[in-house]
Amino acid sequence: MEAIALIGIGLISGLLGGMLGIGGGVVIVPALIFAYELSGVHVTSDITVIAVATSMSCIIFTSFSAAYTQYRANKVRMDIAKRLVPFFVLGSLLAGLSTPYFDPGLLRLLIGAFLLIVAIIMLRSWKPNPTRQFPGTVGSGATGLVGGFVSGTAGIAGGNVIVPTLLYFNTPVHNATATSSAMGVLIALAGAIGYALGSPTESTDWMLGLVDLQSWLAITVGAVTAAPIGVRIAHRVPGDLLKKVFGAFLIVVALRMLYSSASLFG
Repeated sequence: MEAIALIGIGLISGLLGGMLGIGGGVVIVPALIFAYELSGVHVTSDITVIAVATSMSCIIFTSFSAAYTQYRANKVRMDIAKRLVPFFVLGSLLAGLSTPYFDPGLLRLLIGAFLLIVAIIMLRSWKPNPTRQFPGTVGSGATGLVGGFVSGTAGIAGGNVIVPTLLYFNTPVHNATATSSAMGVLIALAGAIGYALGSPTESTDWMLGLVDLQSWLAITVGAVTAAPIGVRIAHRVPGDLLKKVFGAFLIVVALRMLYSSASLFG
């Protein structure tokens, strides 16, 4: 039953990841935290960081599956990806090396607050300045480093940062989600490497550093299966509706993370 539940998490994360270009981490992290709290398989102080580390490892394959489908549909903006990827990768790697030292309650609070802000922005009828241009090397570097660090800390491989950022610079929503999926592969890989070099408080079976390999395998199977389906759905959904779905989903996840952070502080 546990394996079936994890595969189910993978199916949902893959479907939404393919639709929204988010890699699925916003599903995987809260779901794993909840599952680990119920099962008691990991030490309480390690649960959040293990969920984040495992999510990053799953997203490598989820993003690749979605990105391949998007690339074949000619939706990926390779010019943007090449400009941002090196900085996002570096930021994500730094997050993987430093996040294990964060207080668990503070980590959940930061993740929840970040997702809530993004959700509010996406749900508003906000339109970027039509004359705004993509930043140069310095601006791209700063955006990528900060975005990569935030993404690696939250276990989301960049989609929740990349999509709003590209929309801010007038990239059409379908190209933004496609480019996010493509970038997510390397961003997730960098973060996963950083987490794999860490170590849990108590040693348990099937762990690679802070990555839970059993959860990783089950979730990846479901996610890789569902991601291409999500991409095909996204190509049929109007851009404005896609943004609203994105925002509404993030509201639910953000509130769940903020609630769980309160219990740790308490």
